Amino acid sequence: MSVRERLPETFVARMRRQLGEETEEFLSSFEREAYSAIRVNTGKLSVEEAAEKWPFVLRPVPWTENGFYVNGLPVSRHPWYYAGLYYIQEPSAMLPASLLPIAPGDRVLDLCAAPGGNATELASRLRGSGLLVANDVSASRAKALVKNLSVWGAANVCVTAEDPRRLYEAFGCSFDKILVDAPCSGEGMFRKDSSLIASWMEKGPKEYAPLQKEILSWAVQMLRPGGMLLYSTCTFSEEEDEAVVANALEHFPELSLIPLKQTEGFAPGRGLEGCVRLYPHRVEGEGHFVALLKKQAAEYMEKSCEKEAAACFLRKAKNKKSSGRPEDGCDGNTGRIPEAVREFLARFSWPRDLSGAADERRRDYAMEAPLETFHYEQIGEQCLLVPPFALPRDIRYLRTGVRIGCLKRGRFEPSQELAMLPDASCFDTVLDLEADDERLLRYLKGETIALSSAEADRLCAGWVLVCVDGHGLGWGKYANGSLKNKYNPGWRIQ
Repeated sequence: MSVRERLPETFVARMRRQLGEETEEFLSSFEREAYSAIRVNTGKLSVEEAAEKWPFVLRPVPWTENGFYVNGLPVSRHPWYYAGLYYIQEPSAMLPASLLPIAPGDRVLDLCAAPGGNATELASRLRGSGLLVANDVSASRAKALVKNLSVWGAANVCVTAEDPRRLYEAFGCSFDKILVDAPCSGEGMFRKDSSLIASWMEKGPKEYAPLQKEILSWAVQMLRPGGMLLYSTCTFSEEEDEAVVANALEHFPELSLIPLKQTEGFAPGRGLEGCVRLYPHRVEGEGHFVALLKKQAAEYMEKSCEKEAAACFLRKAKNKKSSGRPEDGCDGNTGRIPEAVREFLARFSWPRDLSGAADERRRDYAMEAPLETFHYEQIGEQCLLVPPFALPRDIRYLRTGVRIGCLKRGRFEPSQELAMLPDASCFDTVLDLEADDERLLRYLKGETIALSSAEADRLCAGWVLVCVDGHGLGWGKYANGSLKNKYNPGWRIQ
Protein backbone atom coordinates (compact mmCIF):
# COMPACT_ATOMS: atom_id res chain seq x y z
CA MET A 1 0.00 0.00 0.00
CA SER A 2 1.43 3.41 -0.98
CA VAL A 3 1.84 6.27 1.44
CA ARG A 4 -0.99 8.13 -0.31
CA GLU A 5 -3.35 5.19 0.19
CA ARG A 6 -2.49 5.08 3.89
CA LEU A 7 -3.23 8.76 4.60
CA PRO A 8 -6.06 9.14 7.15
CA GLU A 9 -9.36 10.32 5.68
CA THR A 10 -9.70 13.09 8.26
CA PHE A 11 -6.23 14.38 7.31
CA VAL A 12 -7.04 14.34 3.60
CA ALA A 13 -10.37 16.11 4.17
CA ARG A 14 -8.67 18.85 6.18
CA MET A 15 -5.98 19.32 3.54
CA ARG A 16 -8.69 19.65 0.86
CA ARG A 17 -10.16 22.55 2.83
CA GLN A 18 -6.69 24.04 3.29
CA LEU A 19 -5.35 23.67 -0.24
CA GLY A 20 -8.42 23.72 -2.45
CA GLU A 21 -7.50 23.17 -6.08
CA GLU A 22 -3.91 22.28 -5.14
CA THR A 23 -5.05 19.21 -3.21
CA GLU A 24 -4.59 16.65 -5.98
CA GLU A 25 -1.07 17.86 -6.69
CA PHE A 26 -0.35 17.73 -2.96
CA LEU A 27 -1.62 14.15 -2.64
CA SER A 28 0.30 13.05 -5.73
CA SER A 29 3.54 14.21 -4.10
CA PHE A 30 3.20 11.32 -1.62
CA GLU A 31 3.73 8.89 -4.49
CA ARG A 32 7.21 10.29 -5.18
CA GLU A 33 10.46 9.53 -3.38
CA ALA A 34 11.49 11.79 -0.52
CA TYR A 35 14.49 14.05 -1.09
CA SER A 36 17.77 13.78 0.82
CA ALA A 37 20.48 16.37 1.23
CA ILE A 38 23.65 17.31 3.06
CA ARG A 39 24.60 20.56 4.79
CA VAL A 40 28.23 21.67 4.63
CA ASN A 41 30.00 22.33 7.93
CA THR A 42 31.16 25.90 7.33
CA GLY A 43 33.08 25.74 10.60
CA LYS A 44 35.53 23.40 8.86
CA LEU A 45 35.50 24.38 5.20
CA SER A 46 33.81 26.83 2.85
CA VAL A 47 30.93 25.96 0.55
CA GLU A 48 33.12 26.87 -2.42
CA GLU A 49 35.85 24.48 -1.28
CA ALA A 50 33.33 21.68 -0.84
CA ALA A 51 31.85 22.21 -4.30
CA GLU A 52 35.34 22.24 -5.82
CA LYS A 53 36.79 19.17 -4.13
CA TRP A 54 33.94 16.77 -3.45
CA PRO A 55 33.03 14.10 -6.00
CA PHE A 56 29.32 14.49 -5.25
CA VAL A 57 27.14 16.26 -7.78
CA LEU A 58 25.96 19.11 -5.58
CA ARG A 59 22.67 20.74 -6.52
CA PRO A 60 21.84 23.64 -4.15
CA VAL A 61 18.91 23.65 -1.75
CA PRO A 62 17.32 27.05 -2.56
CA TRP A 63 16.61 28.22 1.00
CA THR A 64 20.04 27.70 2.56
CA GLU A 65 23.48 28.64 1.28
CA ASN A 66 25.25 25.48 2.45
CA GLY A 67 22.65 22.79 1.68
CA PHE A 68 22.83 20.45 -1.33
CA TYR A 69 20.64 17.65 -2.70
CA VAL A 70 22.41 14.28 -2.89
CA ASN A 71 19.67 11.82 -3.80
CA GLY A 72 20.96 8.29 -4.23
CA LEU A 73 24.56 9.04 -3.23
CA PRO A 74 26.28 6.96 -0.48
CA VAL A 75 27.10 10.00 1.65
CA SER A 76 26.67 8.15 4.95
CA ARG A 77 29.65 5.88 4.21
CA HIS A 78 32.12 8.49 3.06
CA PRO A 79 35.08 9.38 5.37
CA TRP A 80 34.20 13.08 5.13
CA TYR A 81 30.93 12.34 6.92
CA TYR A 82 32.86 10.86 9.84
CA ALA A 83 35.16 13.89 9.85
CA GLY A 84 32.12 16.12 10.37
CA LEU A 85 32.42 17.94 7.05
CA TYR A 86 28.70 17.65 6.41
CA TYR A 87 25.45 16.69 8.11
CA ILE A 88 22.84 14.52 6.39
CA GLN A 89 19.51 16.32 6.69
CA GLU A 90 16.10 16.48 5.07
CA PRO A 91 16.11 19.63 2.87
CA SER A 92 13.09 21.40 4.40
CA ALA A 93 14.46 20.77 7.89
CA MET A 94 17.36 23.09 7.00
CA LEU A 95 15.00 26.07 6.86
CA PRO A 96 14.60 26.97 10.59
CA ALA A 97 18.30 27.40 11.45
CA SER A 98 18.90 29.28 8.19
CA LEU A 99 16.23 31.88 9.05
CA LEU A 100 17.21 32.63 12.65
CA PRO A 101 19.61 35.59 12.37
CA ILE A 102 22.60 34.36 14.38
CA ALA A 103 25.56 36.69 14.88
CA PRO A 104 28.97 35.70 16.31
CA GLY A 105 28.97 36.29 20.05
CA ASP A 106 25.25 35.56 20.51
CA ARG A 107 23.97 33.47 23.39
CA VAL A 108 21.73 30.95 21.67
CA LEU A 109 19.29 28.32 22.93
CA ASP A 110 18.11 25.40 20.80
CA LEU A 111 15.29 24.27 23.06
CA CYS A 112 14.24 21.01 21.34
CA ALA A 113 17.58 20.18 19.77
CA ALA A 114 17.91 16.40 19.32
CA PRO A 115 19.26 14.86 17.17
CA GLY A 116 21.20 18.00 16.21
CA GLY A 117 20.29 19.16 12.70
CA ASN A 118 19.57 22.71 13.81
CA ALA A 119 22.14 22.77 16.63
CA THR A 120 25.07 21.91 14.38
CA GLU A 121 24.18 24.74 11.98
CA LEU A 122 23.69 27.23 14.81
CA ALA A 123 27.10 26.26 16.21
CA SER A 124 28.73 26.87 12.82
CA ARG A 125 27.16 30.30 12.48
CA LEU A 126 28.46 31.36 15.89
CA ARG A 127 31.98 30.84 14.46
CA GLY A 128 33.41 29.67 17.75
CA SER A 129 32.24 32.70 19.74
CA GLY A 130 29.34 33.19 22.14
CA LEU A 131 27.56 30.14 23.48
CA LEU A 132 25.06 27.57 22.27
CA VAL A 133 22.91 25.73 24.79
CA ALA A 134 21.43 22.70 23.02
CA ASN A 135 18.67 21.06 25.05
CA ASP A 136 16.36 18.11 24.77
CA VAL A 137 14.02 16.98 27.51
CA SER A 138 14.88 13.34 26.74
CA ALA A 139 18.32 12.34 27.99
CA SER A 140 18.36 9.35 25.63
CA ARG A 141 17.70 11.55 22.57
CA ALA A 142 20.20 14.09 23.85
CA LYS A 143 22.96 11.46 23.67
CA ALA A 144 22.66 11.52 19.87
CA LEU A 145 22.80 15.31 20.10
CA VAL A 146 26.08 15.11 22.05
CA LYS A 147 27.63 12.84 19.45
CA ASN A 148 26.53 14.93 16.46
CA LEU A 149 27.87 18.14 17.99
CA SER A 150 31.13 16.35 18.82
CA VAL A 151 31.55 15.07 15.26
CA TRP A 152 30.73 18.57 14.03
CA GLY A 153 33.65 19.99 16.00
CA ALA A 154 31.49 22.38 18.02
CA ALA A 155 33.36 23.62 21.09
CA ASN A 156 31.38 26.53 22.56
CA VAL A 157 28.40 24.31 23.36
CA CYS A 158 26.57 23.01 26.40
CA VAL A 159 24.14 20.11 26.04
CA THR A 160 21.38 19.89 28.63
CA ALA A 161 18.49 17.49 29.23
CA GLU A 162 15.82 19.48 31.05
CA ASP A 163 12.23 20.56 30.61
CA PRO A 164 11.76 24.22 29.58
CA ARG A 165 10.56 25.32 33.00
CA ARG A 166 13.73 24.07 34.71
CA LEU A 167 15.83 25.84 32.09
CA TYR A 168 14.00 29.09 32.74
CA GLU A 169 14.51 28.76 36.49
CA ALA A 170 18.24 28.26 35.90
CA PHE A 171 18.99 30.63 33.02
CA GLY A 172 16.36 33.37 33.29
CA CYS A 173 15.75 35.64 30.30
CA SER A 174 19.31 35.58 29.06
CA PHE A 175 19.35 34.32 25.46
CA ASP A 176 19.80 36.56 22.43
CA LYS A 177 18.35 33.99 20.03
CA ILE A 178 16.15 30.95 20.61
CA LEU A 179 15.06 28.22 18.22
CA VAL A 180 12.00 26.13 19.07
CA ASP A 181 11.63 23.27 16.60
CA ALA A 182 8.67 21.95 18.53
CA PRO A 183 7.55 18.33 18.86
CA CYS A 184 4.54 17.93 16.60
CA SER A 185 2.18 15.48 14.90
CA GLY A 186 4.68 15.07 12.04
CA GLU A 187 2.28 15.45 9.12
CA GLY A 188 4.97 17.02 7.00
CA MET A 189 7.12 13.88 7.29
CA PHE A 190 4.50 11.29 6.28
CA ARG A 191 6.22 10.71 2.95
CA LYS A 192 9.69 10.36 4.49
CA ASP A 193 8.55 8.21 7.43
CA SER A 194 5.17 6.57 6.92
CA SER A 195 5.25 5.10 10.46
CA LEU A 196 4.27 8.58 11.67
CA ILE A 197 0.80 8.03 10.20
CA ALA A 198 -0.05 5.50 12.92
CA SER A 199 1.17 7.90 15.60
CA TRP A 200 -0.93 10.69 14.07
CA MET A 201 -4.06 8.52 14.20
CA GLU A 202 -3.39 7.79 17.87
CA LYS A 203 -2.56 11.35 18.96
CA GLY A 204 -2.93 13.98 16.24
CA PRO A 205 -2.69 17.78 16.49
CA LYS A 206 -4.94 18.07 19.54
CA GLU A 207 -2.40 16.13 21.59
CA TYR A 208 0.50 18.39 20.63
CA ALA A 209 -0.97 21.91 20.50
CA PRO A 210 -1.16 22.41 24.31
CA LEU A 211 2.43 21.16 24.69
CA GLN A 212 3.64 23.47 21.92
CA LYS A 213 1.98 26.48 23.58
CA GLU A 214 3.62 25.63 26.89
CA ILE A 215 7.08 25.16 25.35
CA LEU A 216 6.82 28.40 23.39
CA SER A 217 5.66 30.27 26.50
CA TRP A 218 8.77 29.26 28.46
CA ALA A 219 10.97 30.05 25.47
CA VAL A 220 9.58 33.59 25.24
CA GLN A 221 10.37 34.13 28.91
CA MET A 222 13.99 33.06 28.34
CA LEU A 223 14.42 35.54 25.48
CA ARG A 224 16.23 38.79 26.23
CA PRO A 225 14.68 42.13 25.25
CA GLY A 226 15.54 42.76 21.63
CA GLY A 227 16.12 39.03 21.09
CA MET A 228 14.60 36.91 18.35
CA LEU A 229 12.87 33.53 18.49
CA LEU A 230 12.06 31.19 15.63
CA TYR A 231 9.20 28.72 16.05
CA SER A 232 8.95 25.78 13.65
CA THR A 233 7.18 22.46 13.16
CA CYS A 234 7.07 19.77 10.49
CA THR A 235 3.28 19.71 10.31
CA PHE A 236 0.55 21.30 8.17
CA SER A 237 -1.89 21.72 11.05
CA GLU A 238 -2.99 25.32 11.70
CA GLU A 239 -3.77 24.23 15.25
CA GLU A 240 -0.07 23.46 15.79
CA ASP A 241 1.29 26.29 13.66
CA GLU A 242 -0.42 29.68 13.32
CA ALA A 243 -2.68 29.12 16.32
CA VAL A 244 0.30 28.45 18.61
CA VAL A 245 2.08 31.59 17.39
CA ALA A 246 -1.10 33.67 17.71
CA ASN A 247 -1.51 32.42 21.28
CA ALA A 248 2.01 33.60 22.15
CA LEU A 249 1.37 37.01 20.56
CA GLU A 250 -1.81 37.35 22.59
CA HIS A 251 -0.26 36.42 25.94
CA PHE A 252 3.02 38.29 25.44
CA PRO A 253 2.31 41.78 24.11
CA GLU A 254 6.04 42.49 23.99
CA LEU A 255 6.29 40.06 21.06
CA SER A 256 5.93 40.98 17.42
CA LEU A 257 5.90 38.80 14.31
CA ILE A 258 8.76 39.53 11.90
CA PRO A 259 7.61 38.91 8.29
CA LEU A 260 9.73 36.34 6.49
CA LYS A 261 10.61 36.77 2.83
CA GLN A 262 8.40 34.75 0.49
CA THR A 263 10.66 33.12 -2.08
CA GLU A 264 9.81 30.73 -4.90
CA GLY A 265 7.97 27.65 -3.64
CA PHE A 266 7.13 29.11 -0.23
CA ALA A 267 3.51 29.43 0.83
CA PRO A 268 2.30 32.14 3.23
CA GLY A 269 0.85 31.47 6.66
CA ARG A 270 -2.87 30.91 7.01
CA GLY A 271 -4.51 33.86 8.74
CA LEU A 272 -1.19 35.09 10.11
CA GLU A 273 0.86 37.14 7.67
CA GLY A 274 4.62 36.79 7.71
CA CYS A 275 4.89 33.05 8.38
CA VAL A 276 6.23 30.55 5.85
CA ARG A 277 4.86 27.13 4.92
CA LEU A 278 6.57 24.47 2.83
CA TYR A 279 4.45 21.90 1.00
CA PRO A 280 5.96 18.83 -0.74
CA HIS A 281 4.18 19.61 -4.02
CA ARG A 282 5.68 23.13 -4.12
CA VAL A 283 9.27 22.44 -3.08
CA GLU A 284 11.78 19.61 -3.30
CA GLY A 285 11.41 18.72 0.34
CA GLU A 286 8.91 17.77 3.01
CA GLY A 287 6.38 19.87 4.91
CA HIS A 288 7.45 22.59 7.31
CA PHE A 289 6.22 25.73 9.08
CA VAL A 290 8.30 28.64 10.44
CA ALA A 291 7.54 31.93 12.18
CA LEU A 292 10.04 34.52 13.45
CA LEU A 293 9.26 36.53 16.60
CA LYS A 294 11.02 39.45 18.27
CA LYS A 295 10.77 40.69 21.85
CA GLN A 296 10.65 44.46 22.14
CA ALA A 297 13.42 46.15 24.12
CA ALA A 298 11.21 48.41 26.24
CA GLU A 299 13.09 50.11 29.07
CA TYR A 300 11.07 48.50 31.85
CA MET A 301 11.67 45.03 30.38
CA GLU A 302 15.34 45.73 29.81
CA LYS A 303 15.92 46.58 33.46
CA SER A 304 13.96 43.67 34.92
CA CYS A 305 15.41 41.08 32.57
CA GLU A 306 18.97 42.33 32.85
CA LYS A 307 18.74 42.12 36.63
CA GLU A 308 17.42 38.59 36.47
CA ALA A 309 19.95 37.45 33.88
CA ALA A 310 22.84 38.95 35.79
CA ALA A 311 21.78 37.05 38.88
CA CYS A 312 21.80 33.62 37.30
CA PHE A 313 23.62 33.30 33.99
CA LEU A 314 26.37 34.25 31.63
CA ARG A 315 28.37 36.74 33.63
CA LYS A 316 31.87 36.90 32.28
CA ALA A 317 34.21 35.38 34.82
CA LYS A 318 35.62 38.45 36.53
CA ASN A 319 38.13 38.83 39.32
CA LYS A 320 39.64 35.43 38.51
CA LYS A 321 43.36 34.93 38.82
CA SER A 322 43.45 33.61 35.27
CA SER A 323 42.09 34.55 31.88
CA GLY A 324 41.44 30.85 31.32
CA ARG A 325 44.19 30.47 28.74
CA PRO A 326 46.20 27.26 29.10
CA GLU A 327 49.43 29.19 29.39
CA ASP A 328 48.13 30.88 32.53
CA GLY A 329 47.94 27.45 34.15
CA CYS A 330 45.11 28.42 36.45
CA ASP A 331 41.36 28.09 36.70
CA GLY A 332 38.90 29.47 39.21
CA ASN A 333 37.76 25.99 40.20
CA THR A 334 40.60 23.54 39.75
CA GLY A 335 43.92 25.36 39.99
CA ARG A 336 46.91 24.55 37.83
CA ILE A 337 46.70 22.46 34.68
CA PRO A 338 48.53 19.14 35.24
CA GLU A 339 51.87 19.00 33.47
CA ALA A 340 50.90 16.02 31.25
CA VAL A 341 47.83 17.89 30.00
CA ARG A 342 49.82 21.08 29.47
CA GLU A 343 52.46 19.24 27.45
CA PHE A 344 49.82 17.71 25.17
CA LEU A 345 47.96 21.00 24.62
CA ALA A 346 51.28 22.62 23.73
CA ARG A 347 51.41 20.39 20.66
CA PHE A 348 48.54 22.38 19.10
CA SER A 349 49.02 25.62 17.21
CA TRP A 350 45.66 27.25 16.52
CA PRO A 351 45.07 30.17 14.13
CA ARG A 352 45.00 33.29 16.27
CA ASP A 353 43.98 35.86 13.66
CA LEU A 354 40.26 35.25 13.10
CA SER A 355 40.12 37.88 10.38
CA GLY A 356 41.95 35.36 8.22
CA ALA A 357 45.00 37.55 7.57
CA ALA A 358 47.31 34.59 8.11
CA ASP A 359 45.32 32.30 5.85
CA GLU A 360 42.93 33.83 3.34
CA ARG A 361 41.15 30.52 2.77
CA ARG A 362 39.88 30.44 6.37
CA ARG A 363 38.60 34.02 6.47
CA ASP A 364 34.87 33.34 6.61
CA TYR A 365 34.70 30.15 8.59
CA ALA A 366 37.71 29.78 10.89
CA MET A 367 36.67 28.61 14.34
CA GLU A 368 38.11 30.47 17.28
CA ALA A 369 40.76 28.30 18.91
CA PRO A 370 39.17 26.77 22.03
CA LEU A 371 42.53 25.95 23.58
CA GLU A 372 43.27 29.67 23.66
CA THR A 373 40.00 30.98 25.09
CA PHE A 374 38.34 28.32 27.25
CA HIS A 375 38.82 27.50 30.95
CA TYR A 376 40.42 24.25 32.04
CA GLU A 377 38.44 22.14 34.51
CA GLN A 378 38.93 18.63 35.83
CA ILE A 379 36.33 16.27 37.26
CA GLY A 380 38.01 13.13 38.53
CA GLU A 381 40.06 11.79 35.64
CA GLN A 382 38.08 13.78 33.05
CA CYS A 383 39.71 16.92 31.64
CA LEU A 384 37.54 19.60 30.08
CA LEU A 385 37.77 22.93 28.32
CA VAL A 386 34.72 24.94 29.35
CA PRO A 387 33.41 28.12 27.66
CA PRO A 388 34.36 31.21 29.70
CA PHE A 389 30.89 31.88 31.09
CA ALA A 390 29.48 31.33 34.55
CA LEU A 391 26.89 28.58 34.06
CA PRO A 392 24.14 27.53 36.49
CA ARG A 393 25.14 24.37 38.32
CA ASP A 394 21.74 22.94 39.27
CA ILE A 395 20.64 21.48 35.93
CA ARG A 396 21.51 18.28 34.08
CA TYR A 397 24.42 18.74 31.69
CA LEU A 398 25.43 16.01 29.29
CA ARG A 399 28.26 18.15 27.98
CA THR A 400 29.89 21.47 28.83
CA GLY A 401 32.42 22.66 26.29
CA VAL A 402 34.86 19.95 25.19
CA ARG A 403 36.02 16.86 27.03
CA ILE A 404 39.63 16.92 25.90
CA GLY A 405 40.66 13.62 27.48
CA CYS A 406 41.40 11.87 30.72
CA LEU A 407 44.35 11.78 33.09
CA LYS A 408 45.26 8.29 34.28
CA ARG A 409 48.18 7.82 36.67
CA GLY A 410 49.81 10.96 35.35
CA ARG A 411 49.36 10.02 31.68
CA PHE A 412 47.05 12.07 29.46
CA GLU A 413 44.88 10.31 26.86
CA PRO A 414 43.18 12.66 24.37
CA SER A 415 39.47 12.25 23.63
CA GLN A 416 37.64 11.66 20.36
CA GLU A 417 35.98 15.07 20.84
CA LEU A 418 39.36 16.78 20.81
CA ALA A 419 40.32 15.08 17.54
CA MET A 420 37.29 16.59 15.79
CA LEU A 421 38.35 20.20 16.43
CA PRO A 422 41.62 20.70 14.50
CA ASP A 423 42.68 20.35 10.92
CA ALA A 424 46.01 18.87 9.87
CA SER A 425 47.81 22.19 10.29
CA CYS A 426 46.95 22.49 13.99
CA PHE A 427 48.72 19.44 15.47
CA ASP A 428 52.39 18.56 15.38
CA THR A 429 52.13 14.86 14.40
CA VAL A 430 49.63 13.97 11.69
CA LEU A 431 48.84 11.08 9.36
CA ASP A 432 46.81 12.75 6.60
CA LEU A 433 45.14 10.27 4.25
CA GLU A 434 43.18 10.95 1.07
CA ALA A 435 39.49 10.07 1.07
CA ASP A 436 39.95 7.18 -1.37
CA ASP A 437 42.68 5.54 0.73
CA GLU A 438 41.32 2.10 1.59
CA ARG A 439 43.00 2.26 5.01
CA LEU A 440 40.47 4.86 6.14
CA LEU A 441 37.62 2.35 6.11
CA ARG A 442 39.71 -0.05 8.15
CA TYR A 443 40.54 2.76 10.58
CA LEU A 444 36.84 3.61 10.99
CA LYS A 445 36.21 -0.06 11.77
CA GLY A 446 38.81 0.03 14.55
CA GLU A 447 41.62 -1.83 12.83
CA THR A 448 45.34 -1.10 13.08
CA ILE A 449 46.67 1.06 10.24
CA ALA A 450 49.52 -0.26 8.13
CA LEU A 451 52.10 2.41 7.32
CA SER A 452 54.45 2.87 4.42
CA SER A 453 58.15 3.16 5.25
CA ALA A 454 58.03 6.88 4.41
CA GLU A 455 55.08 7.43 6.76
CA ALA A 456 56.74 5.44 9.54
CA ASP A 457 59.96 7.44 9.20
CA ARG A 458 58.07 10.72 9.47
CA LEU A 459 56.00 9.86 12.58
CA CYS A 460 57.22 10.10 16.14
CA ALA A 461 56.31 7.69 18.91
CA GLY A 462 53.10 8.58 20.71
CA TRP A 463 49.83 10.22 19.78
CA VAL A 464 49.09 10.91 16.10
CA LEU A 465 46.12 12.83 14.69
CA VAL A 466 44.60 10.81 11.85
CA CYS A 467 43.11 13.10 9.20
CA VAL A 468 41.20 12.74 5.96
CA ASP A 469 42.06 15.36 3.34
CA GLY A 470 43.38 17.67 6.04
CA HIS A 471 40.54 17.31 8.57
CA GLY A 472 40.71 15.59 11.96
CA LEU A 473 39.13 12.15 12.15
CA GLY A 474 40.51 10.52 15.29
CA TRP A 475 43.62 9.44 17.18
CA GLY A 476 46.18 6.72 16.69
CA LYS A 477 49.21 5.78 18.74
CA TYR A 478 52.44 5.13 16.86
CA ALA A 479 54.99 2.56 17.96
CA ASN A 480 57.36 0.17 16.17
CA GLY A 481 56.25 1.00 12.64
CA SER A 482 52.47 0.67 13.10
CA LEU A 483 49.63 2.89 14.23
CA LYS A 484 47.42 1.46 16.96
CA ASN A 485 43.78 2.44 16.46
CA LYS A 486 42.33 4.84 19.04
CA TYR A 487 39.13 5.72 17.18
CA ASN A 488 36.17 5.90 19.58
CA PRO A 489 34.78 2.33 19.85
CA GLY A 490 31.22 3.62 20.04
CA TRP A 491 31.60 5.45 16.73
CA ARG A 492 33.14 2.62 14.73
CA ILE A 493 31.56 1.27 11.55
CA GLN A 494 30.03 -2.14 12.23
